[in-house]
Amino acid sequence: MSHSLRVAFAFTALLGALDARAGEPPFDVVIANGHVIDGTGSPWYAADVGIRGGRIAAIGKLAGASAVRRIDATGKIVAPGFIDMLGQSELTILVDPRVPSKIFQGITTEITGEGKSIAPITGAGRGAQQSLLDHYGIKADWTSFAEYFARLERQRIGINIGSYVGATTLREIVIGEEDRPATAADMQRMRGLVAAAMRDGAMGVSTSLEYTPAPYASTEELIGLAQEAARFGGIYATHMRSEGDGISKALDETFRIAREAAIPVEIWHLKVSGKANWGRMPEVVARIEAARASGLDIAADTYAYPAWANEMSAFVPPWAHEGGDAKLVERLKDPAARARIRKDMETPSEDWDNEWTEIDSAAAITIGVVKNPALLPLQGKTVAAIAAARGKDPMDTLLDILVEDGGFTYCAVFGMREDDIALAFVQPWTSVDNDSSGTSPNGVLGTEHPHPRAYGAFPRVLRKYVREEHRLTLEDAIRKFSGLPAARMRLADRGLIKRGLAADVVVFDAATIADRATFEAPNQLATGMSWVLVNGVPVIADGAMTGARPGRVLRGPGYRQTAAN
Repeated sequence: MSHSLRVAFAFTALLGALDARAGEPPFDVVIANGHVIDGTGSPWYAADVGIRGGRIAAIGKLAGASAVRRIDATGKIVAPGFIDMLGQSELTILVDPRVPSKIFQGITTEITGEGKSIAPITGAGRGAQQSLLDHYGIKADWTSFAEYFARLERQRIGINIGSYVGATTLREIVIGEEDRPATAADMQRMRGLVAAAMRDGAMGVSTSLEYTPAPYASTEELIGLAQEAARFGGIYATHMRSEGDGISKALDETFRIAREAAIPVEIWHLKVSGKANWGRMPEVVARIEAARASGLDIAADTYAYPAWANEMSAFVPPWAHEGGDAKLVERLKDPAARARIRKDMETPSEDWDNEWTEIDSAAAITIGVVKNPALLPLQGKTVAAIAAARGKDPMDTLLDILVEDGGFTYCAVFGMREDDIALAFVQPWTSVDNDSSGTSPNGVLGTEHPHPRAYGAFPRVLRKYVREEHRLTLEDAIRKFSGLPAARMRLADRGLIKRGLAADVVVFDAATIADRATFEAPNQLATGMSWVLVNGVPVIADGAMTGARPGRVLRGPGYRQTAAN
């Protein structure tokens, strides 16, 4: 260890000792004897961590300090709580606010709002969200982010949560499900909604350009919305228009939005999808590196699984969705429209993300969540197996299921290659996303068949990429889980083990932490987390869920500006 580092650690220890001798109140918690990985990427060091009032109050030798609770972390890692860069829990956190699937992974903060956001929710936008609200039995008693955040604070939540405002939601409110350009009046209304959301605390504006009505938006429309978010210090986050055959054009559009809106960009779940595109990740990485070198603030996040998960209706070309799910089902029932849909699905395209041409067969599609109770036996089965059982063509089987489920069905799709996934993951500007809503093995949420990433995204990295494949050091992985996303989201009060910051802290055994969820049996909690503290309060203690709900709503820079003014 260098002389400067020895002096720094000695000074930190002295601060801790002075803190304990100066007549200060006892620490609420002292985490003793652990190996601290602070989230910066620096090597671990041995220290105790003292927590008081929800914040890290001291780091050093605290053996003689008074504490309400002492946690012995001998042989374990003490690290910042993990930040999920795309979490999707805005509705399920209302169903089970403890979010077990998240906290057992070590997730203490989630960012959500992929294209469709929980607010604003008015007019036609409320109708567009009603299917999911009905599915979870939720009554939407909010219209704005301010009202939604207030509901979370009233009911209390197990993790911290922040949200983007979704461009799709804005389009649904102002334009509906029509396939037409936004007029000047439409843009004025949508920009006003962005501004209101930013003042309420949204983190920025987001797009999910694969799912209708989002593909109907022009690049110019997206630039206008991003410019409005940029005025408040926000971020533009995107599920790009294509992650497959059209990925080059999708990157062009993303870089143009970053440049013309003068806004930081986060590319969600970075991937190259479809067998024709396997091996293209070096090209994608090189293009992002070049964009960064030119001065564009581009970063990404991803997950370490070979299958993505989304609405199964995404297999159907965008034109067939105009008017919403009811119109989609009508077209699927009409022989002429269905024939056109089939032809488009069979034809490779750079104009829309054609998932059917990106997979080997219908065996690559596993049914996840359904709304129609009669279809519950299909959850966990492949479309190929269902087609065989029904004695039908696989594509027709997929389309029939959409009809039977009113267009609601969600699925997992195996369309990625491991070397591409790993290359994206190890980039220094790539963090981690769970890309699944918080869930539980029990209750109404336990009846669903989610992607295993819902339970295992972060522990899988520690098991697979750190412990087994040695693609990352443990310190690198923790940086991607904490310090990097905190800096990316401008969360200046958390993300590191540092005196004065929020005490979102995890204690785990690096030798045993692991994901247990599989595609066949996904509803299994991860193992290895001994303690998880959110704002200084244990939500997992000695490996068991406490039921505490100390999470906070994290509001973006527009809210802080408004409050300051």
